[in-house]
Amino acid sequence: MYPSAPPAPRRDFISVTLSLDQSYDGSKSRQRRSCWRKWKQLSRLQRNAVLFLLAFMVLCGLLSCISVADPWKAPNDRSAEEEKVRPAKPPALPAPRKADANPENAPGPLVQTPRRRFRWRPPNLQIRAPNKDSENGRQEGAESRDEAADEAQREADPQGALASWRGAVIEPEVGTKVPWRRAVAPTGIQKHPAPPNSRQKAVVDAFRHAWLGYRKFAWGHDELKPVSRSFSEWFGLGLTLIDSLDTMWILGLKKEFGEARRWVSKKLQFQKDVDVNLFESTIRLLGGLLSAYHLSGDALFLQKAEDLGNRLLPAFRTPSKIPYSDVNLGTGVARPPRWTSDSTVAKVTSIQLEFRELSRLTGATKFREAVEEVTKHVHSLSGKKDGLVPMFINVHSGLFTHRGVFTLGARADSYYEYLLKQWIQGGKTDQRLLDDYLEAVDGIRKHLLRRSEPSKLTFVGELAHGRFSAKMDHLVCFLPGTLALGAHHGLPAEHMQLARALMDTCYQMNRQMETGLSPEIAHFNLQPQKSQKDVLVKPADRHNLLRPETVESLFYLYRFTGDRKYQDWGWAILQNFNTYTRVPSGGYSSISNVQDPHDPQPRDKMESFFLGETLKYLYLLFSDDPALLSLDAYVFNTEAHPLPIWGPA
Repeated sequence: MYPSAPPAPRRDFISVTLSLDQSYDGSKSRQRRSCWRKWKQLSRLQRNAVLFLLAFMVLCGLLSCISVADPWKAPNDRSAEEEKVRPAKPPALPAPRKADANPENAPGPLVQTPRRRFRWRPPNLQIRAPNKDSENGRQEGAESRDEAADEAQREADPQGALASWRGAVIEPEVGTKVPWRRAVAPTGIQKHPAPPNSRQKAVVDAFRHAWLGYRKFAWGHDELKPVSRSFSEWFGLGLTLIDSLDTMWILGLKKEFGEARRWVSKKLQFQKDVDVNLFESTIRLLGGLLSAYHLSGDALFLQKAEDLGNRLLPAFRTPSKIPYSDVNLGTGVARPPRWTSDSTVAKVTSIQLEFRELSRLTGATKFREAVEEVTKHVHSLSGKKDGLVPMFINVHSGLFTHRGVFTLGARADSYYEYLLKQWIQGGKTDQRLLDDYLEAVDGIRKHLLRRSEPSKLTFVGELAHGRFSAKMDHLVCFLPGTLALGAHHGLPAEHMQLARALMDTCYQMNRQMETGLSPEIAHFNLQPQKSQKDVLVKPADRHNLLRPETVESLFYLYRFTGDRKYQDWGWAILQNFNTYTRVPSGGYSSISNVQDPHDPQPRDKMESFFLGETLKYLYLLFSDDPALLSLDAYVFNTEAHPLPIWGPA
């Protein structure tokens, strides 16, 4: 008889469970027998507990698998939350030009961060250290997030493009109408322009410096005061920003254009109680929006342009159909200037390009009808002198006032410019416009043209009640370019000869000044004295406002003749701007004295047209590519905003 075995020790059922679990995959029979002996040593209650625990562990494992990958969910399904942050398909056509080889001119690397990362960030959380101005720090942080989100969206889906430019693309909101599809698509700008040369890069650097000051000290306001690092308001509509949109596009400044576009989308509202000048708001704001639309294809700009156009129309509600000079965008109340009941001839006859184009794009004929009524009326008026017009017109009677005074300077200049450009814009079909222009050029040659002493410079003076004045505004330097443009479009060759002669004069108005920059007004010497200079300047006229007219005409003359001296002259003017008007903290300032290179006396104002016109024309002047904004496809308004020619030129 064998001695009885000692009672088996009572095992903890947890340890048995672990042993069972560890022995489950054992391959040896000894391990299985050991596991079975351990199981038999447990009581019924303990066995039930072990089975329950094992079942619980298996169930948890199954649930975990289901939460990771739901086999019942279609692979293309998205949760409601994912659907909210999924970016819309962005357009992505081929970039019109290669990236700049100079890393200093590059707009910066693309941000690859997914869009979702930025969408849920708290609105005031900065992603970079703020600068001295906390407001600027918040602005830069927000713009960086927007920019990164835009870049991530462009990376997400390269298909379905609507618009493209030098690497940047813009997509309207879902459901946005595309009214431009009824318009003829512009074809004047190349898809693959040549990379910028060294002089063009210098223009880009100048623009970035000017934009730096505006962005830091005047963002969203009308104009920068670079010396005091502040801003001034005229209309309170971001004048400099809108005036610069197409310049940024042409210069390939993708980052800056994107920032400006976001401001237009989020901040630009015309429903406000503010009086604006009809002429200035048309050529700068309406023209800038239309041009930005044509170059980018972004419907946002056309929508804003149509809104503005509707708010400007009340200015035309006068007995004579000659518009008032000012109109309130919010109330629609229009009025003449506070000092007179007259409007200036240039300002009522230099809004036609923009309103006509707005009608063509929107299909609303009211814009075109309003401005063409003015053109017809002025065409039929008496009081002209061989095609030359007085400076003022009364909005009630519709008649010229202050008769007998004729100039191509302020208050009359762009009347002549728009006669030619409307004719070109409309496909050269309106003979009335051409006749008025040709008659005016003959009138200029007959009554206003003289030659100075001792260098025999050809200049355009003024006529007041039969008395000639050897006074020429810098504004008149638009004329060489306009004459050259007409000659290019088939007008008499003698127009080009006159354009060349006047171009020499306009350059001398710059070169004979100690700073190399033109005064606002010059007087020419008519006395044959060798000790005298040809160009004389009065103390009240020796300021320079960063105006574009000289470089504008240099662009036209170089584009049509290929003579590189015009590029060299423009290069000298750009260097003088950098020497005497550039403000170290950002921006450029007009100056009070072009005759004092040691103290040019900054006036603390950067006009919007410096970015909208002057730098744009310099960039185009330095280009050797005639297809870059071809003058057979585009016509520039008087604020340098290119608009398409309707018919074959």
